[in-house]
Amino acid sequence: MVEQSEKRESPMSDPGRHGADTVRTGTVVEPVSSDRTIGQLVATATAEMSALVHDEIALAKAELRQDVKRGASGGAAISIAGVLALFSLPVFSFAAAYGIHNLGLGLAWSFLIVGGAYLVLAAVLALLARSKFKKVKKPEKSIASARQTAAVLQNAKPHPREGQDNGRTVARSST
Repeated sequence: MVEQSEKRESPMSDPGRHGADTVRTGTVVEPVSSDRTIGQLVATATAEMSALVHDEIALAKAELRQDVKRGASGGAAISIAGVLALFSLPVFSFAAAYGIHNLGLGLAWSFLIVGGAYLVLAAVLALLARSKFKKVKKPEKSIASARQTAAVLQNAKPHPREGQDNGRTVARSST
């Protein structure tokens, strides 16, 4: 019995064998032996790097999916809140008008006061928006960069491709 337990290797007996890489990437990395060639080592390193990049991409996709779901549910919640706030506006308008009417003013005058308050609020918001729009400037740096790129590209000449006859034109179909 002692011989059988000694022969049986535990995966944990050699920490460099499979443990960390199997857990981290899901791929089993064979132990490096001294008789492997440089080409084999490079091929193994390339395969491991490729697996690592694929795993990183998969992780990024999973995180993005989760963020998109959260963003969509947040967008839906704010949309519903906006619609409910919009529906409550007439209710509060009537409540304000009838509240003013209860103070002793006529009903028509009460509604005119509430409507006038909304017009004053709209005018203040329009002036605020106008002042903000006046502060908007053209993207000077982007325009200058685009002009500079266009100037460089106008002076650039395409390089002839190797193996092609430069004197021949190629007819292209429109379909």
